[in-house]
Amino acid sequence: MNTSSFEAVATRVSFISIIVNLLLAGFKFIAGILGRSGAMISDAVHSSSDVFGSLIVIVGVKMSEKASDQDHPYGHERMESVASIILSVILLIAGLMIGREAVLSIAEGSYLTDPAPGLLALAAAIVSIVVKEGMFWYTWVNAKKIQSSALKAEAWHHRSDALSSIGALIGIGGALAGVRVLEPVASIVICLFILKVALDIFREAVDKMVDHACDEKTEAEIRNCVAAQEGVRHVDLLRTREFGRKIYVDLEIATDSMIPLKDAHDIAERVHDTIEKRFPEVKHIMVHVNPAE
Repeated sequence: MNTSSFEAVATRVSFISIIVNLLLAGFKFIAGILGRSGAMISDAVHSSSDVFGSLIVIVGVKMSEKASDQDHPYGHERMESVASIILSVILLIAGLMIGREAVLSIAEGSYLTDPAPGLLALAAAIVSIVVKEGMFWYTWVNAKKIQSSALKAEAWHHRSDALSSIGALIGIGGALAGVRVLEPVASIVICLFILKVALDIFREAVDKMVDHACDEKTEAEIRNCVAAQEGVRHVDLLRTREFGRKIYVDLEIATDSMIPLKDAHDIAERVHDTIEKRFPEVKHIMVHVNPAE
């Protein structure tokens, strides 16, 4: 996918996320007040905070697509990984806040004294779960389409909202059924899940910041593609490193030691062009030619 398409998709998804979060936060806030649900009001605040996450994605993607310059000859793709790290931290904080409130609620027994919520709050929780899960899949599909780690992090931010709303739903339903301790217990479980997702996103983003090799499947596909090219006797060396959402490849191939230099150069050029054509995520490939023993 070219630069303009990548940025256009990421920006469109993020703007839609902003609009949905603002509308949903307003709806949940009103439902929380009218339905006498503190859990729903807290959920509304959580949704409104997601707007900042979407803005971070827009800024990070825009910066990552800047052309190479004298100070950044390899480009700016890692800025998207920086955005993913920031989003993982925001997700981590959100999870910890949910867990903290739940633990305090159980320790202090405040869940017993909070006013009983109404059916409007219950309906709002259901609407929130459906909308946020829908936004998760919409964002996730587009993130996979353009291979954007920042959008993947934003997708999980949507799912964290859906999980938060599930906690609110359990709590409201439990309160209506007379079992009010269900809300803080569910919130603790949800907190642990969110923390795991945040750490997974953080680890993936850091891998792309420290020249981590790409996955074994991709390396095997590149190696097989190179070995199949006419004139290549065998592959002596293959190294890959992730640079944001792009891959850099260092390759050594062996050719007939008796052929002219120009022919060996042509083989290297053919390998270079074929790899960049078949693997669009490869931004640059360096091919070195060795004489075959």
